[in-house]
Amino acid sequence: MIFLNHSAVVKTVFVGMLLLSEWGRGQDLNPAKNWTRFRGADGTGVVADDPRLPTTWDTKKNVKWSRDVPGWGWSSPIVWGNKVFVTSVINTEKVETPKAGLYLGRGRPEPPKGIHVWMVYCFELNSGKKLWQKEVHKAAPDFPRHPKSTYASETPVTDGKRLYVLFGDLGLYCLDFQGKQLWNVPIKSRKTFWGYGAAASPVLHEDQVIMAYDNNEESFLVSYNTVTGKQRWKAPRDEKSTWATPFVWKNDQRTEIVVCGKNRNRSYDLSGKQIWEFDGRMSNLVIPSPFASNGLLYITSGYFQDRNKPVIAIKPGANGDISLKDGETSNDFIQWFDPKIGPYNTSPIVYKGLYYTLLDRGFITLHDAKTGEEIYGRKRFKRSMTFTSSPWAYNNKVFFLDEKGRTVVIKAGKEYDEIAVNDLEELCCATPAIANGNLLIRTASKVYCISGGK
Repeated sequence: MIFLNHSAVVKTVFVGMLLLSEWGRGQDLNPAKNWTRFRGADGTGVVADDPRLPTTWDTKKNVKWSRDVPGWGWSSPIVWGNKVFVTSVINTEKVETPKAGLYLGRGRPEPPKGIHVWMVYCFELNSGKKLWQKEVHKAAPDFPRHPKSTYASETPVTDGKRLYVLFGDLGLYCLDFQGKQLWNVPIKSRKTFWGYGAAASPVLHEDQVIMAYDNNEESFLVSYNTVTGKQRWKAPRDEKSTWATPFVWKNDQRTEIVVCGKNRNRSYDLSGKQIWEFDGRMSNLVIPSPFASNGLLYITSGYFQDRNKPVIAIKPGANGDISLKDGETSNDFIQWFDPKIGPYNTSPIVYKGLYYTLLDRGFITLHDAKTGEEIYGRKRFKRSMTFTSSPWAYNNKVFFLDEKGRTVVIKAGKEYDEIAVNDLEELCCATPAIANGNLLIRTASKVYCISGGK
């Protein structure tokens, strides 16, 4: 997001120069056109209205195409131009597969048996034709994962020139758009909370690809050069396992990298130096990803069995320790704080000034995004549902995809108004992608491309 305080003439000239510059570098980060990372180019899950985008669908209705994707992966599809990129990991042996619902316990301490194949697929957006597939690694894994997760849960990221694929406990891989591997950085797997494994996706800023690996041994935030894969900097983190994707926050004062943590939420400059931090009184498990909307940064966590389920809205310009004092709900840089409304797995969404929280066990709440004022408390969907995917919004509607493949559609606004339920009849834990009037939903076995304004 770009904030300009100049005259209309200067603004016009500046924006025109910026667009020409971006065009010259082959960059178009419009989230309605290219879906470049988890939750889109700006990390919000919101795109501009488009009459081609669907309100209703099923396994046939408004389906432009669907394609099988072998193996397992909860990474989101990403899109650049006419190319759709998807990651997956194939196991050569039959093992326990993910299922919907809460697991209420420890992970699996031993890796699943069998040779695994880590794959990247490229499909044509317009037709669904498979353009290429690339095997980047093949071995028996020596690190565990949560039984509901997969070894391909991190969403790739692209700058329109190269594709950056993170398989969290294994390595970071850079491919060109024809599937040729340009470089890779091996990652030494570390012990994670109860053997859950990694899940945070990488992010980009200019010539840096940035990833966080919070684990129970040696946590860090690290940056690599996008062209060479050479490490630019590495910042140690005093954290244990978390799973939130970092966020590059381009606000009206600077660009910074925001990373959530159980101990501290922190911001770093583009060289890895810490700018600010605060104790967010976070949940025991930190999974939702930070994002920004209308000038505020939002951070949250909410493991369902914890007392602490905070949401914090932060203003730009902070430095040092900005922690709230006991009893405070705001200060110079924290716009508002609510200790009890955070979600477990899903990242919230702000749409038309309203802050929607999707709770894993089938409830939503609504608050004013600027003030934190409650508009309505927990409202249960009309059927039993559980959620891992994060919501998205367009055309004055907000969408919530449950783990059984059903998407509840509500009309955006201060009244709860459910207008459709769309069923793909299969397990879904990946957050969808939206590009060029197409909605891309990944199920356990397929990617669906859905388009149609009716």
